[in-house]
Amino acid sequence: MLTAMNGYLRSLILTSAILLAACGTQRSVVVEPAASNSPRVVAPAARPAPGGTYTVAKGDTLYSIAFRNGVDFRDLASWNHIDSPYTIWPGQQLQLGPANGKSPVAAAHTAPVVATAAKPSAPAHATATAPETPQSSPAAAAASSATAPAPAHSAALAPAASTTPVVPVAGAAAATASNTPPPAPATPAAPGATRSNGGVSWRWPADGSLIKRFQSGDAIPGIEIAGKTGDPVRAAADGVVVYSGNGLVGYGELVIVKHNDSYLSAYGHNSKRLVKEGQRVTAGQQIAEMGSTGASRDELQFQIRKDGNPVDPMGYLPSR
Repeated sequence: MLTAMNGYLRSLILTSAILLAACGTQRSVVVEPAASNSPRVVAPAARPAPGGTYTVAKGDTLYSIAFRNGVDFRDLASWNHIDSPYTIWPGQQLQLGPANGKSPVAAAHTAPVVATAAKPSAPAHATATAPETPQSSPAAAAASSATAPAPAHSAALAPAASTTPVVPVAGAAAATASNTPPPAPATPAAPGATRSNGGVSWRWPADGSLIKRFQSGDAIPGIEIAGKTGDPVRAAADGVVVYSGNGLVGYGELVIVKHNDSYLSAYGHNSKRLVKEGQRVTAGQQIAEMGSTGASRDELQFQIRKDGNPVDPMGYLPSR
């Protein structure tokens, strides 16, 4: 009886030791998600509004003021109860933050920004962009009709002619059919590789080498591309020019293009600007000549901003 009891105890002790050893060697397994080959761009964190006020100067646009202060132009319009097409005037005081610390109205971020040709199946979009539409002159309408290759194609292009955005410039006379100067002739777009990101097809804005990479803490966050005075500066994507001037300190002769509801691109230090506010441009079209205005050397200072926040252009431009 005693022998059997001793055998049972030895068996129990051995079983317990095996179980304890197994527990001591157990490992937790972490399942990693499958890697993706597609490029990943981390969305920028929204920066707090700067607060305070800004006095509008002659030549300002709502877009340039928002760009200068690092906010989304739709937020700036919402804080100041300014409706599209965002008309401002010299001496006007703009609030650079929401009243009482409240967040801007979310609806302000759903308004159409870049007018495009209306589709027959989306009449509501054409109606929404109507406030940004200057009236076409009878002569312009006749010219458009005369140059159309076919009636069906002419009908498809007709909405595009009437949806060219108006970009009000502080201190400038309101645009009318009789005093609006003809847009600068379009320079043929240069061929180049493209990369689709954020609903936009991007390409390099200049041919030179990259001499400075993006750093989020920079006062002027972007990349710098080498070149010499007179080298072509091209639109990085299709869009509408919302600023063309030299009123932003540190940028020299500057062009800002709006691509869609979220994205703007900026081209600084030019020696000459070739486009005007409200002009529609295509990817690869020359919009300026490279220079050194506001800089110590010939270069292009290039930025992409998403909802008012600077992002690294290298996450959007195609590989070279």
